[in-house]
Amino acid sequence: MMYSFGNRPDTSVVDEPLYAHFLYHQQNRPAHPGEEEILQSQANDGNEVVKSVLQADYPTPIVLFKQMTHHLLAIDWSFILAMKNILLIRNPAEIIQSYAKVIPNPSMEDVGITKQKVLYDFLLNNGQQPVIIDTNEVLKNPTKVLAELCHQLSIPFDTSMLQWEAGPRKEDGIWAPYWYQNVHRSTGFQPYEKKEIQLSDELMALAQEAMPVYEFLYEKAIMG
Repeated sequence: MMYSFGNRPDTSVVDEPLYAHFLYHQQNRPAHPGEEEILQSQANDGNEVVKSVLQADYPTPIVLFKQMTHHLLAIDWSFILAMKNILLIRNPAEIIQSYAKVIPNPSMEDVGITKQKVLYDFLLNNGQQPVIIDTNEVLKNPTKVLAELCHQLSIPFDTSMLQWEAGPRKEDGIWAPYWYQNVHRSTGFQPYEKKEIQLSDELMALAQEAMPVYEFLYEKAIMG
């Protein structure tokens, strides 16, 4: 999705500006690949990030900030109320299977879905209706979902969002070599294919625990 928006001529994108803030403040967790590089590449204080990155001026009328819900800790969330918010959801079993390839034994916090529900409620309680998109629904019909997404964001749909050049992009965070191998090989949204899920009993139990929240949010997502 970051590459899709980054291909628009009217849009700047910023890759996970609160990653170093998360690593610095969440000590009780597995080590992340490239952790020291990440801590050195970004400000470690989320309040500074809000002022210098999230509230900065950009040369384009649209800015997309790619965020992870578990990065939103030890920080006042009020800054997001000045933005239009998109919740990108995914089947928890697929999240866990993908995440566990890089960081073993992910936790519910790593899955992020329960915190997305907290974020959803926060936005709703503050008068904002977030837009929800599901990764598989995007893959089923990228044009339909992205056009409706743009409509709900009150921005024009641009067909440049459907394709991009393969390889890294200048917006990639320094962590890209560890996480973005597949997206670097892509040139657009791959056709939807039902994924075969192979998880340990422990990780499958984690996925099942997250499913009710996922299903609640999925019911409100743009359908492909």
